[in-house]
Amino acid sequence: MALFTLRWGIISTGWIAEQVVSDLLVNPTTRGTNDVVHKVTAVGSRSAEKAQKFINKFVNGDKTVKAYGTYDEVYADKVRTPHTYHYTNALDALKAKKHVLCEKPVTCNASELRSLIATAKENGVFFMEALWTRFQPLTREVKELIDSGTLGLPVVVHADFSVDFGIDKLPLTHRMLDPKLGGGAILDLGPYPLVWTILALYEHPANKSTKPSNIASTMYKTPITGVDCNTSYILTFSPKPSTGSTLAAQAILSCSMNVASPNPGVTIRFEKGTIIIDAPIYCPLRYTVQYFQEGKPGKIAREDTRTFEYVGSGWHFQADEVARCVRDGKLESELWSHDKSLLEMEIFDEASLHDWVRYQGGYKFPDGIEKVLLPMHG
Repeated sequence: MALFTLRWGIISTGWIAEQVVSDLLVNPTTRGTNDVVHKVTAVGSRSAEKAQKFINKFVNGDKTVKAYGTYDEVYADKVRTPHTYHYTNALDALKAKKHVLCEKPVTCNASELRSLIATAKENGVFFMEALWTRFQPLTREVKELIDSGTLGLPVVVHADFSVDFGIDKLPLTHRMLDPKLGGGAILDLGPYPLVWTILALYEHPANKSTKPSNIASTMYKTPITGVDCNTSYILTFSPKPSTGSTLAAQAILSCSMNVASPNPGVTIRFEKGTIIIDAPIYCPLRYTVQYFQEGKPGKIAREDTRTFEYVGSGWHFQADEVARCVRDGKLESELWSHDKSLLEMEIFDEASLHDWVRYQGGYKFPDGIEKVLLPMHG
């Protein structure tokens, strides 16, 4: 197969963009990729000067890369702006018939996401949320182990992702504190515990892509600005004859922005063993499998530990997936498809059902932040 080159345009030049671009420039053959390669062609920022500074520092000063002072000039493939700008930026790019990889959380609510998916399909372009964890080698290997049935059915997932931001010292305009930027733990940190639940439970063959039967949550909102500081949520998956699901399992998830993550960060407990995944759960490099003695639940017969190494920080694996999807004319990835992003946003949402996390926590964005809304049910 001929080598396929995916050309990338970057809008906004924050930390995530720095990490992604650095990984795009890693030689794909170092990770065993021989069919796709990546080329940064344009960078947009608030000024052309700032864009050029980014190119000089992170794209090796490549003279073929164009620096723009507006996003309209660069709309292409990668969107990285604050949560509350994702919808507008992605919508503009999709209407310009550009493929879009949009940083998580993909939008502020499920209604915005449905609008973007519809626009992408109308314009015949690829669209995906950048849940990069799902594409990493460790994650894919864990997924294969889960689906093999060696450990039996999954029963309980425990996962936490937390970062101590020192919120008492942050300016009120910081993205983690400002409700106008979608601040708080649930949207910024919450996707990472959830991605492991979607992988282990929602995607499990026994579940038949059946949504959770119940969601319970609790939230502590910081008095500094009223955004969520600590959020815990429990997802219950129940057998459902109408979908063919036979899975009975729960996920106990949490995220905080005033304390560091624990290690291990994810524990998936099965009928016949346990998978323990080291922190950081957004890009883990080691996991351990505990196999129980036959007929003796909880009694460990043996443990196997796997450690991963590769050049780069782990962002390039999702870039390879995007390149292959675009090359093959796909409008979404099978690994992180539209329905999984919708499930994520529905769980975090407050806009429709009263058992969703932000509704239960009483966290409502300021008026005008959410660009697409559904009426609340009484």
